[in-house]
Amino acid sequence: MSLPQAAAPVCFVLTADRARSKPFYAEVLGLRLLGEDAHAATFDLGNRTPLRLTDMPGHRGTGHTVVGWNVADLVGTARVLRAKGVTFTIYEGFGQDADGIWHSPDGGAKVAWFADPDGNLLSLTQFG
Repeated sequence: MSLPQAAAPVCFVLTADRARSKPFYAEVLGLRLLGEDAHAATFDLGNRTPLRLTDMPGHRGTGHTVVGWNVADLVGTARVLRAKGVTFTIYEGFGQDADGIWHSPDGGAKVAWFADPDGNLLSLTQFG
Protein backbone atom coordinates (compact mmCIF):
# COMPACT_ATOMS: atom_id res chain seq x y z
CA MET A 1 0.00 0.00 0.00
CA SER A 2 1.20 3.55 -0.73
CA LEU A 3 0.14 6.82 0.74
CA PRO A 4 -3.20 8.07 -0.55
CA GLN A 5 -2.69 10.84 -3.13
CA ALA A 6 -4.81 13.18 -1.05
CA ALA A 7 -2.75 12.59 2.13
CA ALA A 8 -1.70 16.04 3.33
CA PRO A 9 1.86 16.46 4.68
CA VAL A 10 2.70 17.59 8.20
CA CYS A 11 6.13 19.12 8.87
CA PHE A 12 7.94 18.78 12.21
CA VAL A 13 10.68 21.14 13.42
CA LEU A 14 12.30 20.39 16.77
CA THR A 15 13.02 23.02 19.40
CA ALA A 16 14.80 22.95 22.74
CA ASP A 17 12.95 26.11 23.85
CA ARG A 18 9.51 26.68 22.35
CA ALA A 19 9.04 29.98 24.23
CA ARG A 20 12.14 31.32 22.42
CA SER A 21 11.39 29.82 19.00
CA LYS A 22 7.65 30.46 18.76
CA PRO A 23 8.01 34.26 18.25
CA PHE A 24 10.56 33.63 15.48
CA TYR A 25 8.10 31.53 13.50
CA ALA A 26 5.12 33.80 14.25
CA GLU A 27 6.61 37.29 14.15
CA VAL A 28 9.77 37.05 12.06
CA LEU A 29 8.57 34.51 9.48
CA GLY A 30 4.95 35.61 9.77
CA LEU A 31 3.46 32.12 10.03
CA ARG A 32 -0.07 31.95 11.42
CA LEU A 33 -0.38 30.05 14.72
CA LEU A 34 -3.08 27.41 14.35
CA GLY A 35 -2.96 26.05 17.88
CA GLU A 36 -0.79 24.84 20.70
CA ASP A 37 -0.80 21.86 23.03
CA ALA A 38 1.56 20.42 25.64
CA HIS A 39 3.92 19.08 22.96
CA ALA A 40 4.00 21.61 20.13
CA ALA A 41 2.88 24.88 18.61
CA THR A 42 1.27 24.34 15.21
CA PHE A 43 1.69 26.93 12.46
CA ASP A 44 0.36 27.18 8.91
CA LEU A 45 3.53 26.59 6.89
CA GLY A 46 1.77 27.72 3.72
CA ASN A 47 -0.98 26.24 1.58
CA ARG A 48 -2.59 24.96 4.81
CA THR A 49 0.34 22.62 5.53
CA PRO A 50 0.86 22.35 9.29
CA LEU A 51 4.29 22.84 10.83
CA ARG A 52 4.56 21.40 14.33
CA LEU A 53 7.22 23.22 16.38
CA THR A 54 7.85 20.28 18.69
CA ASP A 55 9.58 20.29 22.07
CA MET A 56 12.76 18.21 22.28
CA PRO A 57 14.88 19.00 25.35
CA GLY A 58 18.53 19.58 24.43
CA HIS A 59 17.83 19.77 20.68
CA ARG A 60 20.45 21.47 18.48
CA GLY A 61 20.19 22.07 14.75
CA THR A 62 22.13 19.60 12.63
CA GLY A 63 23.37 21.83 9.81
CA HIS A 64 21.11 20.49 7.06
CA THR A 65 17.99 22.15 5.74
CA VAL A 66 14.86 21.03 7.58
CA VAL A 67 12.28 23.16 5.75
CA GLY A 68 12.29 25.67 2.93
CA TRP A 69 9.99 27.90 0.95
CA ASN A 70 9.72 28.44 -2.79
CA VAL A 71 9.40 32.21 -3.24
CA ALA A 72 8.79 34.32 -6.32
CA ASP A 73 11.25 37.05 -5.28
CA LEU A 74 14.13 35.70 -3.21
CA VAL A 75 16.00 39.03 -3.04
CA GLY A 76 12.90 40.89 -1.84
CA THR A 77 11.91 38.19 0.65
CA ALA A 78 15.47 38.06 2.02
CA ARG A 79 15.47 41.86 2.37
CA VAL A 80 12.27 41.75 4.46
CA LEU A 81 13.62 38.97 6.69
CA ARG A 82 16.98 40.72 7.08
CA ALA A 83 15.11 43.83 8.30
CA LYS A 84 13.53 41.60 10.97
CA GLY A 85 16.97 40.45 12.16
CA VAL A 86 17.51 37.29 10.10
CA THR A 87 21.14 36.61 9.18
CA PHE A 88 21.73 34.59 6.04
CA THR A 89 24.42 31.94 6.20
CA ILE A 90 27.40 32.28 3.89
CA TYR A 91 29.39 29.10 3.36
CA GLU A 92 33.06 29.56 2.54
CA GLY A 93 33.87 28.38 -0.98
CA PHE A 94 30.23 27.97 -1.98
CA GLY A 95 30.19 31.00 -4.27
CA GLN A 96 27.29 32.89 -2.75
CA ASP A 97 26.92 36.61 -3.38
CA ALA A 98 27.36 39.25 -0.64
CA ASP A 99 23.73 38.76 0.43
CA GLY A 100 24.25 35.02 0.97
CA ILE A 101 22.38 34.00 -2.17
CA TRP A 102 23.72 31.02 -4.12
CA HIS A 103 23.02 30.97 -7.88
CA SER A 104 22.94 27.56 -9.54
CA PRO A 105 25.46 27.20 -12.39
CA ASP A 106 22.67 26.71 -14.95
CA GLY A 107 20.76 29.76 -13.70
CA GLY A 108 17.75 27.64 -12.82
CA ALA A 109 17.61 28.45 -9.13
CA LYS A 110 18.73 30.79 -6.37
CA VAL A 111 18.91 29.63 -2.74
CA ALA A 112 19.57 31.39 0.57
CA TRP A 113 19.90 29.68 3.96
CA PHE A 114 19.28 30.95 7.49
CA ALA A 115 18.82 29.42 10.92
CA ASP A 116 16.04 29.55 13.48
CA PRO A 117 16.87 30.14 17.18
CA ASP A 118 17.70 26.42 17.64
CA GLY A 119 20.08 26.36 14.69
CA ASN A 120 17.63 24.48 12.44
CA LEU A 121 18.56 25.41 8.89
CA LEU A 122 15.78 26.96 6.79
CA SER A 123 15.92 28.05 3.16
CA LEU A 124 14.39 30.24 0.51
CA THR A 125 14.47 29.09 -3.12
CA GLN A 126 13.54 30.89 -6.30
CA PHE A 127 13.29 28.74 -9.40
CA GLY A 128 13.72 30.03 -12.94
